[in-house]
Amino acid sequence: MTADSKTPLDHVNDTLTQLKEMRHYAKNNVERLTAQWLLFDGELAKLKEAGKIEDLMTRQAEFYDALEAVIAELEEWVVKLTPAPEEE
Repeated sequence: MTADSKTPLDHVNDTLTQLKEMRHYAKNNVERLTAQWLLFDGELAKLKEAGKIEDLMTRQAEFYDALEAVIAELEEWVVKLTPAPEEE
């Protein structure tokens, strides 16, 4: 199936798949960054670098929340675009 022959539903499903993969990696990145933060919080604070990491964690969390919202919206579009089953 080429890009030209894809239906709007196909395009939405492709995008949804990609966003769900991004969500998976975003969650892992947040968890990894949090683990590093917890290990070195004291040292970073002494170096006056803690604020930079806190900012990254906040931005990553905002991205994750925005990603969740877009995924939910696209899942609604999948329902709307899915053809009704034909009655026999």
